[in-house]
Amino acid sequence: MIRKFFAGLLRLWLVPVVLAVWEVATRAMEHPFFPPPSQIVVRMRDLWFSGSPSTLWMNDTALGNIPNSLGRLLAGWAVSGVVGVVVGIWLGRSPMFFRFVDPLIQFGRALPPPALLPLFMALFSIGTRMQVATITFGIIWPVLFNAAEGARGVDPLHLETARVFRFSRARRFFTVILPSATPKIFAGLRLSLSLALILMVISELFSTDGIGSMLRDAQRSFDLRGVWGAVILLGTLGYLLNQVFLVLERKALTWHYSAKKLV
Repeated sequence: MIRKFFAGLLRLWLVPVVLAVWEVATRAMEHPFFPPPSQIVVRMRDLWFSGSPSTLWMNDTALGNIPNSLGRLLAGWAVSGVVGVVVGIWLGRSPMFFRFVDPLIQFGRALPPPALLPLFMALFSIGTRMQVATITFGIIWPVLFNAAEGARGVDPLHLETARVFRFSRARRFFTVILPSATPKIFAGLRLSLSLALILMVISELFSTDGIGSMLRDAQRSFDLRGVWGAVILLGTLGYLLNQVFLVLERKALTWHYSAKKLV
């Protein structure tokens, strides 16, 4: 564990180097639109992280916005994950039906979610439901297509073996089809997670709370350090969410990575 911890730290050696170069370059430029990172950090502390350690140093402003954003992001991601996996596996195991609905799916995937914001506002009004709907619609496609691809790629020999042993449909699904499609499903879920962060910000630009709302307010008040602070906060959240997902993926797909090592 200690060796893994220090190995993880060594992989981050580029971060302080980039920050040092950024600090020196922006101080030399003295450009109002590119403040040094030291000033951005101070502004972030004043705006959001002046609280107590018990709340991870988040003050009332941060507590009223950041958890709400994460809740919407995870809710949209969870809904798209469940629906995308179920529909994707169904389409992957039904080639004829997939050919019928493929034009509709391709049409829906081609629609940019921000362009549908007026529609979602009219249907759900401005609020959490509209934001979750925007996130769900925009990120369901990678999950759906990866699940369908994984379901189509099941080894026919495994399916034939299951039939020989007279597995029921439910048992065949949970012991053969789903495990075979799981690596592809996780790839789609990981891609959709990064897209969910982007759509979360876009949907919150029309809201009264959330990180997107904080970014909009900083922009309208010409608080450039606050704008950069919101961007850094989003990047940090995206990195942490991705790292947590990778840990869960490795635990869930231990058998898959073990098999790859043996090959």
